[in-house]
Amino acid sequence: MATTSKALARTAAATSSTTLYTVPSSTTTVVTNIVVTNSAATAATFTITLDSVDLFKTVALAANSTAMFDLKQVLATTKIIAGLASATTVQFHISGVEIS
Repeated sequence: MATTSKALARTAAATSSTTLYTVPSSTTTVVTNIVVTNSAATAATFTITLDSVDLFKTVALAANSTAMFDLKQVLATTKIIAGLASATTVQFHISGVEIS
């Protein structure tokens, strides 16, 4: 059994729901932390779903701020992490471990 720590997603948010990461075949992924930043001078909101279930739903993020979340969420083969924000100035940084 191989275990690989990795960046699952490092990307700017889109304003409509977009797939950020898909669990590869024959793999289980454990999401370990999520960092969301807003580099704009105005507040924004973001949503992140794991396997179509809201993890964070329209969460407010102040101007020029960062929100950090430590968690342990398991995703099975082919499941996805998706996200969106009210502005493209929001960045998602999602880390985890892939187990194959």
